[in-house]
Amino acid sequence: MDRLLRRLLTSFICRGSISFTTADGVTFSCGDGTGVPVAARFTTRTAERRLLTNPELALGETYMDGTFVLERGSIADLLSIIMSQPAVMPDWAKPQWWLRYLIRPLRQLNIRARSRKNVAHHYDLDGRLYSLFLDADKQYSCAYFNTPDTTLDDAQLAKKRHLAAKLLIDPDDRVLDIGCGWGGLGLYLAEMTRADVTGVTLSTEQLQVANARAAERNLSASARFLLQDYRDVPGTFDRIVSVGMFEHVGAAFYDTFFRRCAELLADDGVMVLHSIGRSEGPDSTNPWIAKYIFPGGYIPALSEVLPAIERAGLLVCDIEILRLHYAETLKAWRERFMARREEAVQLYDERFARMWEFYLAAAEMAFRKQNMMNFQIQLTKRQGVVPMTRDYIHREEARLRALERGARPALRMAGE
Repeated sequence: MDRLLRRLLTSFICRGSISFTTADGVTFSCGDGTGVPVAARFTTRTAERRLLTNPELALGETYMDGTFVLERGSIADLLSIIMSQPAVMPDWAKPQWWLRYLIRPLRQLNIRARSRKNVAHHYDLDGRLYSLFLDADKQYSCAYFNTPDTTLDDAQLAKKRHLAAKLLIDPDDRVLDIGCGWGGLGLYLAEMTRADVTGVTLSTEQLQVANARAAERNLSASARFLLQDYRDVPGTFDRIVSVGMFEHVGAAFYDTFFRRCAELLADDGVMVLHSIGRSEGPDSTNPWIAKYIFPGGYIPALSEVLPAIERAGLLVCDIEILRLHYAETLKAWRERFMARREEAVQLYDERFARMWEFYLAAAEMAFRKQNMMNFQIQLTKRQGVVPMTRDYIHREEARLRALERGARPALRMAGE
């Protein structure tokens, strides 16, 4: 077992410096010796076998279970090295990848009941967990860092401002927020642009908080949040925005999503879609992420998204790629979580805390090392709805920034 483990790991890890100790006490090194050295140890032979048979699933599971431990460096350091290798995955893991790719339509069969169950798995956790690492407004999506030293709270505010500018909202416009989260973006739009906002979510936890926040801000008349699937929303809207929800749709439902958005969008309306994306073509969801973090989730490539937009009869007016913005967002979340990690243990247990630690570190390194990105796509139903050049975005951001300075204190969670 030791020889096989050494041969396979050294064949994959050729950059960086990782020292492994087996359950039998044998130590060997992988990589070219560059960078910050990391040392890890297997505590059981079962953990070693699991890593050899299904490495993409087993690495996270053995770390959660405590049968794979870091003796030097952090799990983020280890994942940084692993995700920096020339090969995206070990050769012996490719058969499992092909199987996952072939059956991904079944894994992403996000019919209404399954969608609600998948959302509850992640978003209906104890709300105090998210307070450990998110900004004050509970923005659980990629922030927008205007400068490298921008704080997380300021970067999340900049994200909302950036989206609002692209939406070109007039007072009293009807705005639909698909996947509204805890209501932060919808409340910002209602307060800053005087729009009439409807937000929909499948999370009962988020629904309660969002409506409580609207009441707290005296915005209930202009910002309402509903427990509703996007496929069941009635009416027509002048503006549609969706942030961090599209990753839960599933590739088989892209046509359904965009056709429904086209039906909901007014003829002179504007839609902005903000989603995580892949820079290197279609893939399958990491099995550990699919099992423990986002069941039914899938991160799309633009080559999968744009054809569905075209088939729905929507026009692409603008595409912006945010590259390292999410890496910096996740770094801030991970550092905040680690600073309050013991509180997560008290809320759940040690295994859950290790799971969340692995999730935040793996997600950060995927954006930092493996060319993941975010995209914002602006859509209309006809030409001439948005200006010919992008100058209007900067002008509108400046106007909104001035309004923010004169507004009431920043939106916070109800009761905070």
